[in-house]
Amino acid sequence: MKSRMKLAIAPWVALAVTASAAAAGSSVHWEYQGKAGAAHWGELAPEFAACQQGKAQSPIDIRTSRTGTSVPIGFGYRASSAEIVNNGHTVQVDLADGGGIEVAGATYRLVQFHFHTPSEEAVNSRRYPLVAHLVHKSDAGELAVVAVLFRQGRENAALASVFAGMPATAGEKHPAGTGFDPTSLLPTRRGYYGYTGSLTTPPCSEGVRWHILKQPVEVSAAQLAAFRKLYRMNARPVQPLNGRVVLVNP
Repeated sequence: MKSRMKLAIAPWVALAVTASAAAAGSSVHWEYQGKAGAAHWGELAPEFAACQQGKAQSPIDIRTSRTGTSVPIGFGYRASSAEIVNNGHTVQVDLADGGGIEVAGATYRLVQFHFHTPSEEAVNSRRYPLVAHLVHKSDAGELAVVAVLFRQGRENAALASVFAGMPATAGEKHPAGTGFDPTSLLPTRRGYYGYTGSLTTPPCSEGVRWHILKQPVEVSAAQLAAFRKLYRMNARPVQPLNGRVVLVNP
């Protein structure tokens, strides 16, 4: 029997975390599997303690949601120069000036997006083949992530230039031109699941606003294969909800 979620809205905590840390974490060596894998992150360094002890961790399995006071996301993305980086854990695209979002009166600047396979978040225990996490940061240092889920289908035109330019070696960077518009990554419908969570990589800092867009977009088998050639699996297991509420914006 499924337990009923409690209405427990946690405060959004200011995080002194850089954009690169949101994807790559600390300089301490960590992996997704093995002795330095996700099950042991909290043991690797004191600054990783939240990975093991935190009570508001991400990702989660979205099994039940409640229509509540969540508001639409105001997307204000724009074309920007970009750089594609292989950071040793994923492929990340850093944006010079890609615009941002507004949620509940708060403004966040888009600093980068990166990929996980399979999707870290699950919906009714279903994980998609790929997810893009668009990482935003406010002037106060608060983080907000928009997750775009991908299902296998047609080639994704928005990702064509990114996946064609993926660096093969950790630490390698490739320019991605001057006209990449992050809006092209988004589905036509912008309803989302929202909750309070954490970074999904070490140091697993909490207080992150998560917005998982409900409508998936398509990515081709060839594009998935190209990413998985570099990273076969780079997804953290789902974490306990611990009484948090998941609000749905229809």
